[in-house]
Parts: sequence; structure tokens; C-alpha cells
Amino acid sequence: MPGTDDIVTRAWEAGTLAPAFNVPYLPMVEPVVRATADLDCFCLIETARLEWVKFEAGGPRAVMDEFLKWNDPVHVRIHLDHVPVIDEDGLRVDYLAIIKEAIDLGYQSVMVDGSRLDLEGNIAATRQAVEVAHAAGIPCEAELGAVLGHAAGPLPPYEVLFASGRGFTDVEEAGRFVRETGCDWLSVAVGNVHGAISGALKDRQKVTARLDLDHLDRLRRAARAPLVLHGGSGVQRDAMLAAVSKGIAKVNVGTDIRQPYEQALRASGSVAAAQAAVYERTCRLIQDYFGLVGSAGLLNAEPAK
Repeated sequence: MPGTDDIVTRAWEAGTLAPAFNVPYLPMVEPVVRATADLDCFCLIETARLEWVKFEAGGPRAVMDEFLKWNDPVHVRIHLDHVPVIDEDGLRVDYLAIIKEAIDLGYQSVMVDGSRLDLEGNIAATRQAVEVAHAAGIPCEAELGAVLGHAAGPLPPYEVLFASGRGFTDVEEAGRFVRETGCDWLSVAVGNVHGAISGALKDRQKVTARLDLDHLDRLRRAARAPLVLHGGSGVQRDAMLAAVSKGIAKVNVGTDIRQPYEQALRASGSVAAAQAAVYERTCRLIQDYFGLVGSAGLLNAEPAK
């Protein structure tokens, strides 16, 4: 069976993608896995540090334990999402310890986020994480640029952000970053934003984001590695599909399935109803938004010898 890196590389080469669903609440794991299997899609189940600090995921071990109850290797793998070197509140994080813990638990890919450091610091921190991941035989994702939205407080108007290119990944830095760190997948910023995670803002409808596709195409040519789009919820569908043709091989989805879970749970008090909402939304994303029904066969094909 191919490794996770083989699967994402196959998506990149084939001009398709592997969606990655964040699970800030443990009961979300089962309906995401079920929806993915029912539609014969492939996805990553992922947890970021903020999802056990700001929400109720419980930590890498808790998510892994839940994942193993429903594991279906043909359709799902487990990924450690954002482990920041400096977190959303400006605090230093023992990122290598978290990554090592996840690897020991059996995570099949990991991500280090040094995007709040300067370029040299990000390269150094990422290189350390890559060495740890590669020693364990798994891929490491990294981020260059700033995918905004997770910090406390509201963002400036989206059109102001987009027009200014604030946080966009630098094209010249991208090639150097991939070469010097050895990262397998690169998360880039091209107009995508994270969903808010603080206070009442986390319940608001996410902004409809556009993507600078020309900038993304330049990044594709500079990085020469699978690119990742964080903040996938709310991106215009035509922009998303065009982005896949320009090097995006993995798309992270969080808000789009978190909010239905929270809303259904508040309205009904029933975890089962909340899970049903996640299942329905995940199915709609796979079928109607991404158009990935039946993708598991392609992505699980053994790499050519």
C-alpha cells in the first residue's frame, strides 16, 4: 500500500487533490471517515495543536485513539496539522516534542509551522522537523508566508488584504525554502485565510476568499513540490478547481465541517445529530465542491517502478 507521501505526490502529478479535514471535536472523526469511504474518496484526517488548546480534540493521542476505531487505510490517513514554533498567542511552543510524540503514536505525516519566524528562523526550524520526520520515514509539511485568520480579533476587510498581498508567500523565497529545508509539501498563502477560532467570531460565516492564481502559478514553478492550501472553507469553487491545476495537491477544510457540528449540537443537544450534520456536509464537499467521488483508486495506485 502506498505511503501518504506517495498519495499526495500522485495527486499533484495527476492534477487532483487529497482533501484534509480538521477534527476539533473527537466525534467528528467517524462521520468524516464514513463519508469518505461511502464516496470512495481519499482524505486526510488531521488535528492541529490549536484544536486541542482552543477546542476539544484532546491532543494527538486522543485523536489517534479515535482514528484507530474507524481507520480505513484505502480511504483515510492521519496527519498532524499546524504545530507552530510560535503560536497564535505569540508563545513559544516545544514543537519538536509534539512532532516526536505524534510520530511515536503512528501519525503518517506531520506539519511544522514556522511562519511567524523570519525566513532564516523558519528554514532552521523546518529543517529540524523534516529531519525528525524523514528519520521515521514520513513526510513533513511546512508553511511559508502567512495564512491569516487564527490570531485573536477580526481581520481587516478581505478585499484590502487581497489587494495588498499581505502575508502572500514570496516566490523567490519559496524555491530556496524547499531546497534548504527538504520539506515534502509547502503550505502557501495566495489569498486564502483561516477561519476565526476566538469568541463569537468563530460562529460567523467565513469570508468568501479568492485566490491569486497567477501568483500561485509562479509559486508552483519555483517550489517544484506539492503545494497545500490552508483555509479551504469558503474559497470560490472555480478558484479552488483552478488552484488544483496550478500545484495545489492538499486542501485543508476546518470551518466548513466544524460549524455544522457545533450548530447541530447546540440546536439538538445530540452528538448523533451533530455527527449527521458533519456526514452530510462532508459528502456535499466531496461530491459537489471538490468533485472527488471515486478518487481513492487513482491515489492509491502503486507508484511506477
